[in-house]
Amino acid sequence: MTTRPSAVSVSVLALALAAPATAQDADTIIVTAQRDNATEITNGGDAGALGNQSAEDLPFAIRSFDETLIYNQQPLTIGDVLENDPTVGTTYGFGNAAEQFVIRGFSLFGDDVGVNGLYGIAPRQLVAPELFGQVQVLNGSSAFLNGAAPGGSGLGGSVNLVLKRAEQDRTRATATFVGEGHIGGSLDVSRRFGDSRQFGVRVNGAYRDGEVAIDREDRRTQVLGGAFDYDGGAFRAALDLAYQEVRVDSLRPKVGFTTAVVPDVPEADANYAQDYTYTELTDIFGTLSLEYDIARDVLAYAKLGARSGDEEGIYGGLTVEDAATGAATSGFHNFIPYEQDNQAVEAGLRAKVTTGSVSHAINVGGNMIWQEDRTAYDFFNPFATNLYDTVQVAPQDTAFVGGDLDDPFPITKREFASLFVSDTLGLFDDRVLLTGGLRWQDINVRVFSYFGGGLDTEFDDEAVTPVAGLVVKPVEGLSLYANYIEALQEGPRANDVEFSNFGSTLAPRRSTQYEAGAKFYFDPSIFATVAVYRIERPGTGAVDDGNGGVRFAYIGEQVNEGVEATVNGELAPGLRVIAGLNFADSEFESGLDAAGVPEFAANANVEWDVPFARGLTLNGRVTHTGEQEANAANTLQLDSWTVLDLGARYVFAAGDSPVTLRLTVDNVTNEAYWASAFDAFNPALLQGTPRTVKASASITF
Repeated sequence: MTTRPSAVSVSVLALALAAPATAQDADTIIVTAQRDNATEITNGGDAGALGNQSAEDLPFAIRSFDETLIYNQQPLTIGDVLENDPTVGTTYGFGNAAEQFVIRGFSLFGDDVGVNGLYGIAPRQLVAPELFGQVQVLNGSSAFLNGAAPGGSGLGGSVNLVLKRAEQDRTRATATFVGEGHIGGSLDVSRRFGDSRQFGVRVNGAYRDGEVAIDREDRRTQVLGGAFDYDGGAFRAALDLAYQEVRVDSLRPKVGFTTAVVPDVPEADANYAQDYTYTELTDIFGTLSLEYDIARDVLAYAKLGARSGDEEGIYGGLTVEDAATGAATSGFHNFIPYEQDNQAVEAGLRAKVTTGSVSHAINVGGNMIWQEDRTAYDFFNPFATNLYDTVQVAPQDTAFVGGDLDDPFPITKREFASLFVSDTLGLFDDRVLLTGGLRWQDINVRVFSYFGGGLDTEFDDEAVTPVAGLVVKPVEGLSLYANYIEALQEGPRANDVEFSNFGSTLAPRRSTQYEAGAKFYFDPSIFATVAVYRIERPGTGAVDDGNGGVRFAYIGEQVNEGVEATVNGELAPGLRVIAGLNFADSEFESGLDAAGVPEFAANANVEWDVPFARGLTLNGRVTHTGEQEANAANTLQLDSWTVLDLGARYVFAAGDSPVTLRLTVDNVTNEAYWASAFDAFNPALLQGTPRTVKASASITF
């Protein structure tokens, strides 16, 4: 199973290129393929309880990155896809390959990324993009729309992944190359059957393996997905199944520091990981979706999902103690096995009725989420190391152990239940849309001891959280909107061994959001948004535990405010843009800013179909991130940074089939920079990705 998918892709490409041309017009093949390959954003997406909505009709900011972007940019993870959005930052957990995202200054853990509108179904740490047809981003609190995120994050926004479905008859084979020697291939087959094409099947798989642009960092990914759907008119059903296995060896870790200055950035491709560090993740997951039109404007629906995940790894970071020399300590490297079984179900009813001159879009429903985490830990003794001259050592002796390493028992069990109801009133021929809703949410979290498995703490809290939204369309092409929403979250966990309550979870916390904005749709191809927001929630930190130590607790209030603007579409025939900017201020009650939240970020991705070179498209992306606080005391800052990516793709006809060649160079100037200091617990430095060459060849038939 090591190289077969790649070999298949290469073989198919070779046969196609050798095929003789037919009488079909090559110009038509090339023009059609070039148009189909255009990188796109869909302005709208799954708004949870409110269903699939166009962006201009929602009192929230929502957009969807389509699979064309995934094929063209060759991202290795979902985080690479979200780099196209200036309102979303990507970082990692300290010492492990767990992507987490930063939206409006708050964490979105990988645990809280949705799949087909359900929480707990996505792989927990890293997600391979090849399985998905859309990556949807909703900015702001979504507690009413989707319910509380089970991992306790997602306050600033949410991400929903939509698995691929059979929309047309197509076969696509792709061979890929990334970095120093990361080679792979994929095969994606989609078919529709039946007298009215009511049956659909889509199967896609990918395999890639090898060293990426960071020295010694090796990644292996293999995925297989299958989607089976039926559209019988009034009744629709879809079954999505997926398998993912990811292994990362020698992941370049984040860097802690106790120095009075920020350490200099190592060379762009430097790796200060120990060779024995790794993470291996295996996930099987899927969803079943059912819809039935009870009447013309009455829809009943149900969604069920499940996931079984098995992961283990030896994780490690380092903390610099001398900025001049790079002298550091390893901290506690550790071996952690982790198993998780999740189930989720949602059901509801959507109806549209008219009373006099007022239309109503009514939504009622509820959901349930069950999660069980089984884990243990083995922390090793720390050792001396160096950021700039890292010496490889053997794993150190065990310092302390918790749980059963061979057969982990449950450490956390979660049960989330909610019921929701909403009504969107349409006035003046739906030029004014007023949404009001309530969601009753119950959160039950049981935390068990690593030493014997007995119940340690239990929280069972419930609340009714409201939502109010307004959309006004004063003229064609303009939507003004505002919203107020409250959220209830599972409390954060004390994950620092310095806390006397290490491993325990705080009680659930409640927060509020205020947002207003405007959306401009100049014509079907250009869409722009601007939004201002304010989010308030209880802060966290260390307090005296009364026994000479500190414990993790709620302290004061954190207020995040900002302005966001985005634009996407075709500015002129063959000239497309995806761009945006973000001003943010994340401040605690003490007056200090949150570390790792830049005051300004912007990017622009431009594509140009060269009119005088048939089949050629040039593309470039500029990403800029402003200064950000590097420590909790706000005495240190990270410099701003700018990265330039350049690329091209070329389409030609091989017989009756289009072939697309892609070449991209990310970070063309090989900038070495600290990309982020964000961490959910203690600020830590994440180094930016070095110059990375990406190439691929696809054939579609």
